[in-house]
Formats: sequence, C-alpha cells, structure tokens
Amino acid sequence: MIRVQYFARYRETLGLDSEELPGSFASLDELRLHLLARGGAWDVLAERGLMCARNEELCALNEPLVEGDSVAFFPTVTGG
Repeated sequence: MIRVQYFARYRETLGLDSEELPGSFASLDELRLHLLARGGAWDVLAERGLMCARNEELCALNEPLVEGDSVAFFPTVTGG
C-alpha cells in the first residue's frame, strides 16, 4: 500500500486530501502516470512545476517506491 497526499491547489482541484493505493509502483513517476490515467482533473499532476516528496523528503519523479511509502504531490510554492 502506498499513501498519497495532495497539497495546496492539487488538493482543491482533486477534492481529495489523501488516499491509499494498493499495488506496487517502481517509481514515483509510475505512480503519477497511474493517477494521470484517471483523466479529467487528474491532469493537474502533469504540470511542469509539480513537486513531490517520498517519506517527507523532497525527491525527483525517478525516486523508487516500496510498499509502505508515503508520497506527497504539491505545486511549486513562490513568494513575493
């Protein structure tokens, strides 16, 4: 099981704080592509500025995943 959390605008767009997904995913990008296949609002996860974390550590989409990992997706944060 992989726990996935959505933050900021992604949470609002998807109407979902988090979910648990059964199955195994070789990488964070494989998980993201699985979610993108849902279509519609899920296309937000194709944004260029997408940021992600695995087990509360920022990482790249090629980060490997293992059973029990926690993943977070969030948009780039900018300040002014």
